[in-house]
Amino acid sequence: MKKKAIVNDTPVCHVRMQAISDTMSILSGKWKFHIIGTLIEGSKLGFMDLMREIDGIGTKMLSKELQDLEMNHLISRKVMDTKPITVEYSITEYGATLAPVINELASWGIAYRNSVYEGK
Repeated sequence: MKKKAIVNDTPVCHVRMQAISDTMSILSGKWKFHIIGTLIEGSKLGFMDLMREIDGIGTKMLSKELQDLEMNHLISRKVMDTKPITVEYSITEYGATLAPVINELASWGIAYRNSVYEGK
C-alpha cells in the first residue's frame, strides 16, 4: 500500500515556494555567490581584480555573470573615463542585503566540512 504524500497547499506555501524559486533562478550557477561575496568584502573592484579573486572563473563566464547580476540590480557597473577605459563593479544596497545569507552559507559549509572530515 502506497502512502500518500502530505502537501501543504496553502496560499502562504505557494508564495513562499515561488519566492524560493525566484531566488534560486536569480542566484543559480557556480559563480554568483562568489562574485557577490567578493564584492561585499572588496567594495569596488575592477574586472581583472575580480578575475584574480575568484579562482577558476573564465573571462566569458565572469562577464556573463556580472551582466546577470547587474540586470537583477545586485551589483552596479561604472565605466571610468580613463585610458584605457576601466570598469568598476560594486555591490548595490539591495545586493548587500545578501550578506547575512552568504555568511550563513559559509558557516553551514564550515560546519559541514568539519563534520564530514572529522567524522562528527
